[in-house]
Amino acid sequence: YVDQASNRVGVNKTPTVALDVSGALSVSGDLTASSLNGGQFGGRRNVIINGQFSCFQRGASFTGVANTAYHADRFQLYMQNEASQYTVTQDSDTPNGFGNCLKLDVTTADTSTASNEEVKLMHKLEGQDLQQFKKGTSDTENMTLSFYVKTNKTGVYCIELFDRDNSREVSASYTVADANWNRYAITFPADTSGAFDDDNASSLEIMFWLVAGSAVQGGTLNTAWRSAADGSSATGQVNFSDSTDNNWQLTGVQLEVGSQATPFEHRSFG
Repeated sequence: YVDQASNRVGVNKTPTVALDVSGALSVSGDLTASSLNGGQFGGRRNVIINGQFSCFQRGASFTGVANTAYHADRFQLYMQNEASQYTVTQDSDTPNGFGNCLKLDVTTADTSTASNEEVKLMHKLEGQDLQQFKKGTSDTENMTLSFYVKTNKTGVYCIELFDRDNSREVSASYTVADANWNRYAITFPADTSGAFDDDNASSLEIMFWLVAGSAVQGGTLNTAWRSAADGSSATGQVNFSDSTDNNWQLTGVQLEVGSQATPFEHRSFG
């Protein structure tokens, strides 16, 4: 507790202490935060690799992109039955604190989306890097995804998490209201069903939807973990490919344990 009259800080004899400090807090002993983001107070928080898009080992610019391929390291542009085409580049137009982003520019538009058309940017995570989420156990943790997006195509964009080990998925959305850089944070619920395999195979796939046909829309967006199904996994998604004026930029991608989006964890290029 804080006694403002005497300007003293004390601790009640109870297991849990809530401390609200508006100024500076100095601690001379050990500080333990067992419930902050699943106990993850410092150290390696972000399980995403190359979330700041500093690494483009295949090249820094790709034109006429019309098929599924990797461009930035660890990020795959997935295209299914899609007539649109893109330029994919490593770009230096970024929010403060970042040097690079991934930029998609529509070069061939597709104004009529067929039911089976899909475009999404995917990041695949190995199961051995995900054990801290304790998925499939009674004390499983929430997952919080944060990222920066800049696009001139405003509207609703969907994010899907796909558990490949157990064929389970959950979705969420974010709404772009302006053409500026904005940070978005989404907390996905914990899942007591289906543990991630402890190996180097793809276990969790993060999908940033850009184009979604009617096969994956309809109904209410699925925001609870379920057995994988197409319908309602990208409900409300705008058609990013409907104009050659459209571009979409992404950087600062972070996935961490808990319900709080912490500042982006910058890692060395190595």
